[in-house]
Amino acid sequence: MSEKFWEEKHLEDLSKQEWESLCDHCGLCCLHKLIDESDQIIEYTSVVCNLLELGNCQCTVYSQRNEKRPDCLPITVTEIAMPGLLPATCAYLLLYNGKELPDWHPLLTGSKNSAVESGHSVKEMAIPQAQVDMDDIEDYILDQTIN
Repeated sequence: MSEKFWEEKHLEDLSKQEWESLCDHCGLCCLHKLIDESDQIIEYTSVVCNLLELGNCQCTVYSQRNEKRPDCLPITVTEIAMPGLLPATCAYLLLYNGKELPDWHPLLTGSKNSAVESGHSVKEMAIPQAQVDMDDIEDYILDQTIN
């Protein structure tokens, strides 16, 4: 991998390893989202997928996540373009929009846990899905903007 491959290549041209390394392990994409039927706006909730380990914001079954959780959307260039699907701090979205990585991103800090360490993760605010009656998920819509 080139040292700053993300500055040299288009997202479509990244290797699988380069693509995967862009994930900052914040866990924000693992929050359950609701779509407001009236205006199609995506609203984030504080409820996180049960497959996410909150201590390090890593998926516990990452390589099998789509089999274990069919509604887990694999992130591709197509999904990046969907408004509101990814949080504003997501590296994929930032690069897609021609912006730079945040200074806390693991590719810049050298620490895989830098999103958690810098407070840019769901670690302190997420509630595991197993602790929530999903019929009441609207009660968990976040007030702050994620995207």
